[in-house]
Amino acid sequence: MPTLRVELFEGRTIEQKAALARELTAACVKVLGGSADGVDVVFFDIARQNWATGGTLWSQKSPAPPASAGS
Repeated sequence: MPTLRVELFEGRTIEQKAALARELTAACVKVLGGSADGVDVVFFDIARQNWATGGTLWSQKSPAPPASAGS
């Protein structure tokens, strides 16, 4: 079964990571078959100053505006 590598900005809670691990594991079992015990999920927390998109570090980008209540 697969090993999934999840790279994300640091700051997610343990609860968020646990929920994501459950969902990713369930999706792998549903699509690929096999047992949940065979799915590994490895989290890599990346500081914003260590990740760039389009040549700009994320630590230098303006924060995104909050989502509106109607979205």
